Amino acid sequence: MLKSPLGQVRGLGSAKNGTHHWWAQRVTAVALVPLTLWFVFSLAFNVGGDFVAMQAWLATPSNAILMLLLIVATFHHLHLGVQVVIEDYIHAEGAKIAMMMVVKLGSFALAVAAGFAVLKVAFAA
Repeated sequence: MLKSPLGQVRGLGSAKNGTHHWWAQRVTAVALVPLTLWFVFSLAFNVGGDFVAMQAWLATPSNAILMLLLIVATFHHLHLGVQVVIEDYIHAEGAKIAMMMVVKLGSFALAVAAGFAVLKVAFAA
């Protein structure tokens, strides 16, 4: 069995920790392709529409659900990607932990705010 000395101490071998992160990043990337295409085409179709027209568009359940899925996938993908950058390039352990907390809480807060905005507009119609 090929394990590094540190992996043996922690009980982690090859592909015991990073595979979930890798898969989650790939799944969100794949999910973002059709969601982003839907979003771009929807906006292009509604060019020139006023607030009332966009509110009516977002009030349809399918559009509101797809918008919420886009928000969740986007911010989760953002969090996963920035986490990898922090883990790879920030070497001071305290700064790494602090930055990862800021990224996690910040991406969660922004996702909640965006979701709230979608629901507020969707249900105001």
